[in-house]
Amino acid sequence: MKIIVVSDTHGSYRNLKQVMLLNRDADIVVHCGDSRDEVDEIKIEFPDKVYYTVKGNCDWEPLPMVEEFTAEGVRFMACHGHAYHVKYGLGELEREARERGADVALFGHTHIAHDEYIDGLRLFNPGSCGYGKSFGVIEVKNGQVLSNIAYLK
Repeated sequence: MKIIVVSDTHGSYRNLKQVMLLNRDADIVVHCGDSRDEVDEIKIEFPDKVYYTVKGNCDWEPLPMVEEFTAEGVRFMACHGHAYHVKYGLGELEREARERGADVALFGHTHIAHDEYIDGLRLFNPGSCGYGKSFGVIEVKNGQVLSNIAYLK
């Protein structure tokens, strides 16, 4: 199963569409907040995907603060990160993810890509699809997670 993770597009529909075109085989798309309206537009253009979108500090839409889902036996928690003060460290996010029983915590907010594995928990931030033009690709197969940070040209 292929999961695309984006965050902080901040209105850049063009960058988000480019990510989608490069990853037509993705099953799930997770947007970790600060998305404006571009996710709604992408859903229309790519309706065959499962979407999870969370509220960022710049979002005004009524979105959930946290989404949780399971893919091939792997438990994911997605959030923007501002509520867990991720710009000042990942301790609060790590505690919350462990309390929820997550195997992977997806977050944004910092605009800095981050992929770290700590004692059974992966902390993954795709960076900013809008400003830094980065995004994440996660492959889940037989309960194993392979993660990668990619960049648009």
